Amino acid sequence: MKSILVTGSSGLIGSEVASYFTAEGWHVHGVDNNGRAVFFGPNGDTRWNQRRLAAELRGFTHHELDIRDRAGVLALVAELRPGAIVHTAAQPSHDLAAKMPFDDFDTNAVGTMNLLEAARRAVPESPFVHMSTNKVYGDAPNELPLVELETRWDYARAEDHAGIDEGCRIDRSMHSLFGASKVAADVMVQEYGRYFGMPTCCLRGGCLTGPNHSGVELHGFLSYLVKCNVTGTRYTVYGYKGKQVRDNIHALDVARFAHAFIEKPRSGETYNLGGGRRNSCSILEAFALAEAVSGKKMQYDYVDQNRAGDHVCYISNLEKMQRHYPGWDLTKSLADIFEEIHRSWAERAR
Repeated sequence: MKSILVTGSSGLIGSEVASYFTAEGWHVHGVDNNGRAVFFGPNGDTRWNQRRLAAELRGFTHHELDIRDRAGVLALVAELRPGAIVHTAAQPSHDLAAKMPFDDFDTNAVGTMNLLEAARRAVPESPFVHMSTNKVYGDAPNELPLVELETRWDYARAEDHAGIDEGCRIDRSMHSLFGASKVAADVMVQEYGRYFGMPTCCLRGGCLTGPNHSGVELHGFLSYLVKCNVTGTRYTVYGYKGKQVRDNIHALDVARFAHAFIEKPRSGETYNLGGGRRNSCSILEAFALAEAVSGKKMQYDYVDQNRAGDHVCYISNLEKMQRHYPGWDLTKSLADIFEEIHRSWAERAR
């Protein structure tokens, strides 16, 4: 049986990857230490998801390990010799990174380095898929000319309609410390691919979402927004009139692309991974979609100050992904995503 190592296996993407690959007949070794609860407190706890995976998935083994533990990572990869690695573990918050810069960099940059070197020593031929982020571009996407519409900001030029492609620069812009630590990891994943010839890729995710997300205010846009709607909690909008745009991709479609890459890997690639224009929405539009599913009015406050380095309009250009892997496409619409997230939070709120 083929085996795969998935870091951050109790999180949104890691758990979806684990479910997907066990269904495909792989043995999944999940690595997680519930770091999200440390970063975000009780609301970020993912033990419930770890228990769900252990109960539901045959062929799943949990490993309690912090990816900052270099000796532990080197030993585990050498022992398991997985046929593929999908690295989703991270400290994912802009705001928290500034409060805990060492934890942020050690998790995002050093943790990734630990995994890369462990893979190079033990299984250099195994595909390595790294969940990067569109925040590696910093605020450079904000330099594109925009037009203000009734409910969203949008690109003013026809040539930008499909969104941000991989040619956008990753330096000479403001990232947040989180974005900078993810740049370090992203470049190192590319370098291990190009310098050592290893099959690696960086998936520069937009808003990754789905029903198994433990969304909190500092991370998990749609999950937290729908949670607020379900529970009647007031949501805070930070700047841009609530018209800032994000493209949203279901975790299942992320797992499907990881599988496509593993089946036909390339070296040192980068891909902008998101929902593209068809799955994009502004915060105001997301309010309307949440209200339509739940029948509840959204309660929110507005703060006339955007988060530092935040994108005004970000839509992932998916053309490179679809050119390299023409069999892959989105299978979950924005409506599907809202319905699934609402159902999940409604069940958890009982």
